[in-house]
Amino acid sequence: MTKQRLTYADAGVSFEAKAEAFNRLKTLCRSTYRPEVLSEIGSFGGLFALAEFDKPVLVSSTDSVGTKLKIAFMMDVHDTVGYDIVAHCANDILVQGAEPLFFLDYIGTGTLRPAVVEQVVKGIAKGCRETGCALIGGETAELPDFYADGEYDLVGTIVGVVERSKLITGSEIQPGDCLIGLKSLGLHTNGFSLARHILFNVCRFDLDQYMPELGVTLGEELLKHHKSYVKPVLNLQKRWNVKGIAHITGGGLSDNITRILPTNCRVEIRKGSWEIPPIFSFLQECGKVEETEMYHVFNMGIGLVLVIPLEQVDAALDALKDMSASPFLIGKILHGEKEVHIV
Repeated sequence: MTKQRLTYADAGVSFEAKAEAFNRLKTLCRSTYRPEVLSEIGSFGGLFALAEFDKPVLVSSTDSVGTKLKIAFMMDVHDTVGYDIVAHCANDILVQGAEPLFFLDYIGTGTLRPAVVEQVVKGIAKGCRETGCALIGGETAELPDFYADGEYDLVGTIVGVVERSKLITGSEIQPGDCLIGLKSLGLHTNGFSLARHILFNVCRFDLDQYMPELGVTLGEELLKHHKSYVKPVLNLQKRWNVKGIAHITGGGLSDNITRILPTNCRVEIRKGSWEIPPIFSFLQECGKVEETEMYHVFNMGIGLVLVIPLEQVDAALDALKDMSASPFLIGKILHGEKEVHIV
């Protein structure tokens, strides 16, 4: 039996580190505030006054950046994954036509390192400012013996709003409609378990190794941002009829587009109708991965898909180009069973 008077710090939890991290984060959070925010960081709950809507529908999503965090740990670069979690969550609620309102984060770690937490939240704040949502709270948990040394978990929750009359459900999709794909910047936040296996276990590459095929180091390629499509798509919805939206995450084009299709519709996507970033062919060649598996695991250069009526597709393409959204006409809706064919 110990005669020493024990403290929380003896068990691995530092109040001082938490206080330091909190002080580092206050200014970052305030930089994201919208007029509707009524609370300050540190309250038990974040307060947000919903603006006037006729029939508002709140849309929410929770997600993580998965094993892309492993790359952040190896590179000791942490702001990019902070940005990624906001972009991923914001794109998920954008699919139903929602404008992001506010965001909350969770960071769990074994030993709290205030400088690392600050970098993560710096990226989160940047993502919030770019998508127009406020970072109104979160949780930083120090959990000794729960995480590997130097590692942390990162989860985000977002809440947005859309008028009920403007909800995008995919129910109006019909044969003859067209699919516009918006360019991704790379892997985004999906497929990293397979990518890491190919690059580090099979090929034994180093993160700081320059890859002529990619034009950057491997680490720089893998930490490229998950692109946010919020602003161009919300602007597009104001003028054109967006019948359906699919965020291309885990499951690739086939699984994610299928989620928004009515029962009488199938999709035909034309290979070669968009520019595939070199990281995908690099992974396919290095790992000897079948093409069908590539399209199932990765986004293959398309981060978001919009379903637009045929008569509006040219105008929508022009509008997206004007907003630098890098659109491609990639396919069409046909009669048939609810499935996606890549031809």
